[in-house]
Amino acid sequence: MLAAAANAADKSADSPNRLVRDGVAIEFEARPLGSDGVLTEGMFADVRLRITDATSGQPLPGQVPGAWLDQALPEGRADQCKVRIGTYLKGVLSARPLVDLNSYYLVVMNKDSALTVIDPVTSVGGITSTLTRIALKRPPMDWAASADDRLLYVSMPSAGEVAVVDTSEFKVLGNLPAGPEPVRVVLQPDGRYLWVGNNARRGEEGGVTVIDTQTRKTVATFATGGGHHEIAFSADSRHAFVSSREAGRVTVVDAASLKRVQDIETGPSPLSLAVSPLSGALYVSDGKAGSITVIDARSLKVRKVIEAGRGLGPLRFTQDGRFGLALNSLDDEVLVLDVGSDEIVQRAEITAEPYQLVFTRNYAYVRGLASPKVSMINLESLGKGMQLIVQAFEAGPAAPKLAGDLPLADSLSQARDEGAVFVVNPVDNTTYFYMEGMNAPMTGYLNRGHASRAARVIDRSMREVEPGLFSSRVKLPAPGRFDLAVMLNQPKIAHCFSAEVQPNQALAAQRSKPRVEFLIDPMQVTAGATAQLRFRILQGSADQPKAGVADLRVRYFQAPASRPREVAAVEVGEGVYEAPIELSQAGAYYLHVGSASLGMRFGSQPYASLRAVAAQARTSP
Repeated sequence: MLAAAANAADKSADSPNRLVRDGVAIEFEARPLGSDGVLTEGMFADVRLRITDATSGQPLPGQVPGAWLDQALPEGRADQCKVRIGTYLKGVLSARPLVDLNSYYLVVMNKDSALTVIDPVTSVGGITSTLTRIALKRPPMDWAASADDRLLYVSMPSAGEVAVVDTSEFKVLGNLPAGPEPVRVVLQPDGRYLWVGNNARRGEEGGVTVIDTQTRKTVATFATGGGHHEIAFSADSRHAFVSSREAGRVTVVDAASLKRVQDIETGPSPLSLAVSPLSGALYVSDGKAGSITVIDARSLKVRKVIEAGRGLGPLRFTQDGRFGLALNSLDDEVLVLDVGSDEIVQRAEITAEPYQLVFTRNYAYVRGLASPKVSMINLESLGKGMQLIVQAFEAGPAAPKLAGDLPLADSLSQARDEGAVFVVNPVDNTTYFYMEGMNAPMTGYLNRGHASRAARVIDRSMREVEPGLFSSRVKLPAPGRFDLAVMLNQPKIAHCFSAEVQPNQALAAQRSKPRVEFLIDPMQVTAGATAQLRFRILQGSADQPKAGVADLRVRYFQAPASRPREVAAVEVGEGVYEAPIELSQAGAYYLHVGSASLGMRFGSQPYASLRAVAAQARTSP
């Protein structure tokens, strides 16, 4: 019977979308999104790899396949697939694939009304490759990402809205009304609702707004009390917990019916909420009382109140839920809470005024307001009777609080590699990359034209959506035949599958329209002087220069919002135009191009940014 199964597997290996080698079967599928079922240029498709045992057909989970989508190799050169994969792995900038299914991007939250998107793979020698910038309506404060990293929700308190950002194209899909002063944003575990904390200036308006992520409409609002609001959920998404700092309580909401269940008094100033799925309890740290209140997530009864000392702040749990780490900003300490006994079992001195905490598989990273040092806590040293191991590294030249105007979003983010983190230092406007085992960060990414405040990673690599099935959603490139190059390490397999992408007539028509290409070098000028802005007008798939446009105008304004100014542009070369712009004050400026004769409205084309600095602060580009 086993022999028959093996023969069937070998026979099916003749299929162009199935490979059998060394006892492993790999099946490839490109599943287009849409009703026509055709892979089409510019549209989305789910690229799927199913990896199974060739004999039994059982899935092989835990694999880490490498995958790259690129133009197909010429006929008769299929043996070059392995060579092509080797080139991808070397990171040669001139030989990058059209779509890297192992890639990730770093999104930086700025002080002004923008997000910066960085491709760390193309950064060489500390010079960052800025992929794009996303203009927001108002300055951001916090963010949350969907489980697949395809959507990013960004709160904008001064706008009273939450921006919905598509991370496939890095553009704003819309701005959702989110109540007065929306600050904290959290997605419940099943992704159904987005919960937004409203830090309203009028205490009676403070509470939470609930937004349906499918309809993007507000479905409920709850007035829970004044002050800042933190939000947490039971592991099954049954209950939502909302703290109200000035009211000294936690409000429990039934997440299915969106009905208020009860209020639980937890102390005069609840600062942080965290749920341990292992203990099935909510833990509430209170800075004034110096206590941690333990609430059963099902019965909603208080199990215990743990005395831990005044100054408690952020509290988060390890991935397995066994240990909670609480930060004390007054004593510069970390406290370790064991959920088995609900007791504080360890304490250790860490970076000054700790205020943020993130985890990787092996370490907890703590950022301090009053020090450039980042503390690293070895998770293997957690536990009663053990010596807590704490290390540190410097992320920048100065303490974060010297920059002022810090958002609620974390300035630390785990990299795609579980043994590395990104750390933003807002003072020198640099995001540092640190890999575990090093004495200092390996490199830094300078955010030119903006002021960095927080960062997070958007992962584009293939994910295991069920045992042995790996999937990634991609935007299909130009029409033609393409190869999906696949690599496995155990066993060693390198193979190219093929797919045909059809042309998109709508995109072809769009390419025929004129478009703008900015020619800005350097990106920084001296405030008070007149700068000459140059740009090119291109048209057609061959990017032909468009000459003789007489009504081109440039509209520019200083971020975050100021009265826009307009100036005419004149042609100085074939398809190249120039306009004088006066940047009277230091700061970041946004630049737009428009033309009535070309049907080019202001804002319909990609914008450019330019930074003006005081004469004495001018730095080399």
